[in-house]
Amino acid sequence: MAIKMFVGHYKDVEEKEVTIEGVENTTIRWLISPKIGAKNFAMRYFVIRKGGKIPIHQHDWEHEIFVVKGEGYITNGRKTVKVIPGSFLYIPPNEPHGYENPDSETLEFLCLIPVKEGSIPPEERGD
Repeated sequence: MAIKMFVGHYKDVEEKEVTIEGVENTTIRWLISPKIGAKNFAMRYFVIRKGGKIPIHQHDWEHEIFVVKGEGYITNGRKTVKVIPGSFLYIPPNEPHGYENPDSETLEFLCLIPVKEGSIPPEERGD
C-alpha cells in the first residue's frame, strides 16, 4: 500500500503536557510521525508557557528547530542564546541543550527529529 500525502492543521492534533522529569509548563503536539506514515523524520510543535522550561538534556539524534512565536532562551550549558520568531537552530547529536521561557506568554517552536530507536514514543510509532 502506497503512503499518500497527508495534510493537517496543528490545532487538530492533541496537545499533551510533557511529563519528562524537570520539564515545566510545556506541551507537545506530534504533527508528523510514523503513525501517519513518515519513515524518516518526525515534526513536533512545542509550547513553553511563561516560566516554563525544558532542562538541559541530550540524546544521540539531531534536532532542527524553527521558532514560530514568542521569545526565550536555548542553552548548551556553556552558551545561552536568545531566540525570537524566525530564529532557527541546528542541534547536533549528543549536544546538551535546554530551553527556557522566562518572559513571553508562550514560546512556540517546530522541532524536527529523525525517526530512530528511542526518538519516537510508542503511541506515535504506528506499529
